[in-house]
Amino acid sequence: MITLGIDTSCDDTSVSVLEDDKKIRSNIVSSQVDLHRFFGGIVPEIASRKHVELIDGIYDNVLKEAGVLSQDIDLVSVTNGPGLIGSILAGLCFAKGLSFALEKPLIAVNHIEAHAMSIFLENEVDFPFIALVVSGGHTIILLFEDYCHFKVLGSTRDDAAGEAFDKIAKYLKIGYPGGQIIEDIARKGVKDYVMFPRPMKEEANYDFSFSGLKTSFVNYIKKNGFSDVNLAHILSSFQEAICDLLSYKTIKAAKDYGVERVVVGGGVSANNRLREIFSERCTQEHLDVLFSSPHFCTDNAAMIAITGYYYFQRGITSSLDVKGYSRMAMA
Repeated sequence: MITLGIDTSCDDTSVSVLEDDKKIRSNIVSSQVDLHRFFGGIVPEIASRKHVELIDGIYDNVLKEAGVLSQDIDLVSVTNGPGLIGSILAGLCFAKGLSFALEKPLIAVNHIEAHAMSIFLENEVDFPFIALVVSGGHTIILLFEDYCHFKVLGSTRDDAAGEAFDKIAKYLKIGYPGGQIIEDIARKGVKDYVMFPRPMKEEANYDFSFSGLKTSFVNYIKKNGFSDVNLAHILSSFQEAICDLLSYKTIKAAKDYGVERVVVGGGVSANNRLREIFSERCTQEHLDVLFSSPHFCTDNAAMIAITGYYYFQRGITSSLDVKGYSRMAMA
């Protein structure tokens, strides 16, 4: 079975061809980082216009690389949210047109669910499992009870973890995207140089808050300043606070629900310190933890394709009037 995956949820234009549920025939991701770097963050209008400009060519190249023709496609799977609505609509409208023209079924996919499901591109995971999806725009804990069956346990009440990294990098004027830059600098630092707060850590729920942590960092810099010597220590401490919160809440959810497996996905899950902390703490708690390879952590269409594949196997398809959305319902 040949599934075409399309993802334009934010600033990456991606199209993929998946054979059955494991063999990736082609997976092209076109990044817009260079376009948005000047602004220190993503400009929605620029992102959506670039998707419209690129998607036809990427589709053609994906088919050539995969060695298939349009008529070989059995299923069209596309992100319809959450994300930047202009970007979402660029991919969704393309997918609808393709589905209609080829007379092939359409599956509209939740981008957050797909980040968690990306683990199945490389691994077999038994259900149930707890999934943390942590990216530039989202920080959410999910309980997966089966394919296509999950519920939200907690999310961020303000900034996502990736947003906190980007905003601090922008404040310090050290570049964009912030997460990788901060990780590179923090690698040389001492993680307990500054004891930044862990907002909501001791609360009984599984929600996060990173806005206060970000403010605490800014206040520290305003009061103490920084130099080339101690910036690595300060950023290492900031990174440690974020990783501590993410791992603590996720493992708490796993223990509370009696689940033995944890999956971590989304762009921030490529952070090596986050992986170290999760591995150490999950071992201590006798939990299995799985991460996707770094190239499947960031936005990509292969994860959209495999999620759509599993929905189709359960007889679930979408109509051509399915809507795009920017925010995900939390209940």
